[in-house]
Amino acid sequence: MTRRQGREHEPEMTALAAPSGTRIEVRAPAVGLWRDAPPAGSLVRPGDAIGRLEVLGVMHRLIAPAQAQGIASMPEHQGERARRPLQHGQVMLVLDPEAALGGTAADTAAGEGARAAEQGRVFRAPTSGRFYGRPAPDRPPFVQPGDEITVGQTVCLIEVMKTFIRVAYGGAGLPERARVGAVKPTDDAELAAGDVILILE
Repeated sequence: MTRRQGREHEPEMTALAAPSGTRIEVRAPAVGLWRDAPPAGSLVRPGDAIGRLEVLGVMHRLIAPAQAQGIASMPEHQGERARRPLQHGQVMLVLDPEAALGGTAADTAAGEGARAAEQGRVFRAPTSGRFYGRPAPDRPPFVQPGDEITVGQTVCLIEVMKTFIRVAYGGAGLPERARVGAVKPTDDAELAAGDVILILE
């Protein structure tokens, strides 16, 4: 378990990970109450925020571990409660890396996102929330059409439950370097997990 100071001075914890056949189990790093879990079917990647864990009255941002990569599903016994009590090492999420590689969850999206995928590679939202393409209203965009981006580069912020998540470029099937063809959302747009953020040339 690692802890560090996060955005807006909220401490962070990194979840645990363990392989389970072809899947990856993301496990609780401590005893506590888990809130703001990512929706089933969303893409989880290393470093993504996967909710918040309340430990002895202190709220921690919960971060996906380095081994985490795949489409998320919930263990059946957890249900859909807003606050889920967890024991240390308890399975929180089950990730399917093969679904992420094949784009199973994202490719079911209809309309604009599906049409964009036909035009070439795309970078998709790792979680639902409100999109912001700039670090502040008076600052330039993180990325613009024509920019060359590399893995780890910030492309936007997504606001989830009044917490801003910095979204970095990268993921299965994407090249280390790519040129931005288009930025699909506008500022303040509501995104669902898997929605197209960038169309890549």
